[in-house]
Amino acid sequence: MRPRTTTRTNWIVGSVAAAVLVAGGITAAVAATDGSDSDSGGAPASSSADAGFARDMAVHHQQAVEMSYIVRDRTDDEEVRRLAYDIAQTQANQRGMLLGWLDLWELPKVPEGAPMEWMGMGDAPAGEDGALMPGMATNAELARLGELKGKKAEVLYLRLMTRHHRGGVHMAQGCVERCGVDVERRLARGMVESQESEIALMASMLKARGAGA
Repeated sequence: MRPRTTTRTNWIVGSVAAAVLVAGGITAAVAATDGSDSDSGGAPASSSADAGFARDMAVHHQQAVEMSYIVRDRTDDEEVRRLAYDIAQTQANQRGMLLGWLDLWELPKVPEGAPMEWMGMGDAPAGEDGALMPGMATNAELARLGELKGKKAEVLYLRLMTRHHRGGVHMAQGCVERCGVDVERRLARGMVESQESEIALMASMLKARGAGA
């Protein structure tokens, strides 16, 4: 059996490579439409929902990828490892798309205002201990996940990811309602559908482990 560190390295490299390939493809597709499918006919403004969603969801996704890497090394359960792999691959790819759009639009990747401001939530209380947006885990929760093993790690991961997905669904629905770039709205709609499906799956996995959400 190969050392786990080697396996993890290969997994990370695969995720990054896939994200780059998908981001390149989607960026080319958007570029073919003269930079944007937005109703205004040009690249979205830095203060737009399109740009805000791309920035915030890229940050949100990064934490989901991080949590999935952590739990993969804390359990041998194939069901949880497979779910973590799927989430990491999907969200790394989508993050690449979002950052690729910001590059294409020549917009900064760092928010100019508060997180979720594009959703009218800029005056919401600031997140604590690294939890910048709804659903995100705190630094303490991530540290705890990295300390647990086996079933305890699985249950904490499933609970944290369920909450994370609920926050992500809320944000993606905001883009479906507010974004002006057609391809970005389609991506957001797909996020809602896939993450709601995974929330249901994780509920059944928690139940099988004698735990609740």
